[in-house]
Amino acid sequence: MANANPTTATLGELLDRSNDPAGAQHYSAFSAQPFLLFDATSEGFASSDAVRIGQWLQQLPCPSIGIAAADAENALTQACDVRLASTAEAEVLIANIRRNPVAADVLVQTLRLTAELPVAQALDVESLAYASLQGGAEFQRWLEHNRAESPAVPGDDGPAVVMERNADALTLELNRVSNRNAISVEMRDAMVEALQLAIADESVSRIVLRGRGKCFSVGGDLSEFGTLPDPASAHVIRNLTMPGRFLAQCAERVEAQVHGACIGSGVELPAFAKRVVAAPDTFFHLPELGFGLIPGGGGCVSIPRRIGRQRTAWLVLSGKRINATKALEWGLVDEITHHQLSPDRTK
Repeated sequence: MANANPTTATLGELLDRSNDPAGAQHYSAFSAQPFLLFDATSEGFASSDAVRIGQWLQQLPCPSIGIAAADAENALTQACDVRLASTAEAEVLIANIRRNPVAADVLVQTLRLTAELPVAQALDVESLAYASLQGGAEFQRWLEHNRAESPAVPGDDGPAVVMERNADALTLELNRVSNRNAISVEMRDAMVEALQLAIADESVSRIVLRGRGKCFSVGGDLSEFGTLPDPASAHVIRNLTMPGRFLAQCAERVEAQVHGACIGSGVELPAFAKRVVAAPDTFFHLPELGFGLIPGGGGCVSIPRRIGRQRTAWLVLSGKRINATKALEWGLVDEITHHQLSPDRTK
């Protein structure tokens, strides 16, 4: 039976585990404790041993949660997947990990690996990881209870992405207000087409990405989840049609202007932009772990490059929202503005 009140492992215990070839098997999605909670304060501990444990943590199949003061910097605080100030802060993460331990494992393994790769290759890894989870029991369980009878049919006039050229500037506006600018197949394809145009046209020196209506985007259209034939095909399609892949190619010219809800890929896509400007009411949320998935719109690549691997893991594992002020503090956005960023926020 899983330990409902896990103890915080000491460094001595972790050193013993790191010297045991089977030590990592105590912590995995299929063990009694699918996470590692440990004291990351290395004071009085040999630095060589701390380095050894840090290397072992990077190979651990599950999330490692290090507890240390904010000013503590050592091999352990750098190696852990999430860093917190107290064990109490870990409770919500542990509960979520227990619900979907396989997705939690895949998340931290993906974040570790993609941190060292160029963007294009990192997106390949993310897509492969996402595809593996699409075929897994955790996502299938979510899908069983949440599968839509049919995809949503937005009732908005005009194209899914409105393009406006003014001299050397190109503005792209997400235009499915009735669906809260969810990234449907229609929206995805329209974004890819617009971004391909911007990449090909070198006379476009500035690209502004924003959303109409009350929010930038609530992320992937959940009514379309589970509609592709199989995870392998989904991976190939995602690699060919992921807006984030094209956004990354022209990122130096892009300013993302976000407001209201930025959920899932509604966070992941603007994070690719060189500059992100947010309205005061903006909030950011990565709920994918609750679906038995990880961020699959490029977020395992774009977000860590802005706020780091550990904070990205915290966002996903905790499932908590952060507001514009916290996002600015972390570097997820570059500016908070009181100017109206959406041409129509009445719907």
